[in-house]
Amino acid sequence: MATTKEYKDFVLEQLNLLDNITCKSMMGEYLLYYNGILFGGIYDDRLLVKIGDSNKKYNMRESIPYERAKPMYLVDDIDNQEKLRDIVLDTCKDLRVKK
Repeated sequence: MATTKEYKDFVLEQLNLLDNITCKSMMGEYLLYYNGILFGGIYDDRLLVKIGDSNKKYNMRESIPYERAKPMYLVDDIDNQEKLRDIVLDTCKDLRVKK
């Protein structure tokens, strides 16, 4: 099942506290970047972020975005924009910009 445009738009609206969020379509799903850093994606109408030391404190459960992929954290509470912003910022602390 691919992600719906409506869910993608909702997630992007919830992320509007952060500047420089970009979204790239990939095979019916969406990759999410903050300041050029790939931090997660939207898969089957679920927001997932990469696992890192800095975001473990949120106690999110692991989920697989697609078959044979590495586990990621499932963000259940996307209605809380402040918490969502903090999750993205903490996730990006452990990641580097790909060149």
